[in-house]
Amino acid sequence: MEKVALVTGAAGGLGQSVAARLAEAGWRLLVTSREGERLTHSYGDSHMQVVADCSSVAGARHIFEVAKAHQLLPTAFAHCVGNIRLGALHRMSDADFAACLNANLISAFHTLAAFVGALRDAKCPGSAVLVSSAAARIGTPNHEAVAAAKAGVEGLVRSAAATYASNGIRINAVAPGIMDTPASSAVLGSAMGRDAAARQYPLPGIGSPEELAELMVWLLSDKAARVTGQVWSMDAGFSSIRPLVR
Repeated sequence: MEKVALVTGAAGGLGQSVAARLAEAGWRLLVTSREGERLTHSYGDSHMQVVADCSSVAGARHIFEVAKAHQLLPTAFAHCVGNIRLGALHRMSDADFAACLNANLISAFHTLAAFVGALRDAKCPGSAVLVSSAAARIGTPNHEAVAAAKAGVEGLVRSAAATYASNGIRINAVAPGIMDTPASSAVLGSAMGRDAAARQYPLPGIGSPEELAELMVWLLSDKAARVTGQVWSMDAGFSSIRPLVR
């Protein structure tokens, strides 16, 4: 049976890394983005490409309508949509807060709902992995908006994993620290900013999307068949340990 995987936010740095590793593992891919030109630039004529805004019910459903029209059923789902909106609570604009929630939480809710709905209709098991953040696990200055959104993702993962375990649907999340992707360019764009970001981790350095993609693909695979409802940190110890101060 052909294995089909859905990657949302597939034109971004993490999405491209996840798609590459899924393809290497033999999955047929359905890749999505709001921006068709970025999809084409990233993948050429490879994979099935769907332009959709999955932060709306209609957009999320459209992805699975296209898949069904081509007789495809994604049984693995990597949700790589997201953005970073930094700023203290009292200075965060309504527009920026709404954009942060839509990209990080609302999109996850609607697309996961469409994914499990399609699997339940087909009476088929599957697995999903969403993306949280170290900021949801430990208080970090000026991260109120993204921390709130990603904490919502973690709650969504745990509750949905409980709801759909009896359907054989596994749902997990990963929680990285800062990664070297275009989404982090505002922080990592200067040598000073990059050095400061690297030094805040117990294991100093900047994470890579390739490292996180390997974990996400493992969570989607049969090797993780007994894993569900979990949030896996990949943050160099940022959220759980205090480094020795010398």
